[in-house]
Amino acid sequence: MTVLPEPKPTAPAAGQANPLTDAVVRAAVENAIHEMRRDSTSPPASQRDVPAMSARTTEFTRSVMYCSLATVPPGLIAVAVMVASEHADPTVIGMICAAPAAIAVPILALARLIRRVGEAAPGDTHNHYSGTVYQQQHTDNSKAVWNKTVNRK
Repeated sequence: MTVLPEPKPTAPAAGQANPLTDAVVRAAVENAIHEMRRDSTSPPASQRDVPAMSARTTEFTRSVMYCSLATVPPGLIAVAVMVASEHADPTVIGMICAAPAAIAVPILALARLIRRVGEAAPGDTHNHYSGTVYQQQHTDNSKAVWNKTVNRK
């Protein structure tokens, strides 16, 4: 019969504190205190190496990630077809990859130009009066909070 040696304790002695356990307990207590003080309108606690983002920014970031992940399967299928055909020409591949951007950029620029021209054009004013009418038209483009209008005759 073999006698196994008695295992040595890995935990600190009775009078010593374990720094890892103390740090975990301290962090849990601080988090619990923070969550109890926080109401529904206050922002969450900032975390190290993670910038605080609004809900809209978080949703936008997630949608960009998911849309970019959606482009992976068609790309893998295209790569598999080119590898299987063994006739992948770098010029043709470059043209296929650049075609969507080459088509989209001028279209987006033209759409923006048309929108800006539409915003810059003044609206037509059609007034129909009968009899003697005195009309004064005034356009004010100031961006002040309070405006003072002085009428001098």
